[in-house]
Amino acid sequence: MNAPRTRVQRRPVHGVLLLDKPLGLSSNNALQKCKWLLRAEKAGHTGTLDPLATGVLPLCFGAATKFSQLQLDADKTYEATLRLGVKTSTADAEGDVIAQRPVPAIDAARLAEITKQFTGPMRQVPPMHSALKKDGKALYEYARAGEEVDREARDIAVWSLELTAEGCAPDSLRMVAKVSKGTYIRTLAEDIGEALGCGAHLTALRRVATGHFDLSHCVTLPAFEAMTEPQRLDCLKPVDSLLPDHTRVTLDVENAGRFLSGLRRRGDWGDNERIAVFGPRPVRPEPVEGLGASTGSARTALLGTAHAKGGELIPGRLLSPPEVQQILESEL
Repeated sequence: MNAPRTRVQRRPVHGVLLLDKPLGLSSNNALQKCKWLLRAEKAGHTGTLDPLATGVLPLCFGAATKFSQLQLDADKTYEATLRLGVKTSTADAEGDVIAQRPVPAIDAARLAEITKQFTGPMRQVPPMHSALKKDGKALYEYARAGEEVDREARDIAVWSLELTAEGCAPDSLRMVAKVSKGTYIRTLAEDIGEALGCGAHLTALRRVATGHFDLSHCVTLPAFEAMTEPQRLDCLKPVDSLLPDHTRVTLDVENAGRFLSGLRRRGDWGDNERIAVFGPRPVRPEPVEGLGASTGSARTALLGTAHAKGGELIPGRLLSPPEVQQILESEL
């Protein structure tokens, strides 16, 4: 008989884990593994990486999930390897070969032309093998059934692009691209192959940055598994690490409690769409409205986001008072 499974005692965990996702693991499987290792109650990731892709995958826990959309919207930077002359059904190495063509001679001048052609704002048709939905059904479900459906081209941007054959295998190119949200690197690789007249598909893909996070901030899954529980918690970045481009506003105790209740506050703030709002950590022994009991610290605590208009600070995504208190207690 199989031994009964031990039930994991979940707990509130708040913060961001920057994982270097390994090859062959889906983003959701990586998330669930780390959630289990942390015994976290609530978690979510910030943009899917295919199983054949590796690299920066921010995982949000607890209160951090409220701001995960900001990373979904962030620019991403990828390193990829393109195999020229071979087109596959999925535009990567997982698919079946559907066309092969000779690879023409490609010199530096030709690569410079292609780089210029594929840099800047453009329209891109999403691939059939993607999680985008049409009529309530994921595109990859149509693709697996052998169906192709019309997809509307979307506005994207390739902010920077490098293409080189140096150090690559024959008939291969190395690509480094910084792109806007919603850009499919597989499709970009395929389109570059078509522009070169031979077709192409991805053989390797690594996300090296998302927003202001890069690989230097990441931990590998084997390293994370080998840690003690306190060490794993120490790997978490604070919730406000998701708000680097937000203007910081700190409220006094009275206004912090009211803001955390969802009330607008009046002040001399200029109009601003991105504000991170903080309140003082309690320094009195008695409970403070919205913030809980004293922690004995004079530093500030994140309350949430807001925007300012006409001298009013208007609440956006707010932490709950229990979330604020749990974060304060975890930092003692």
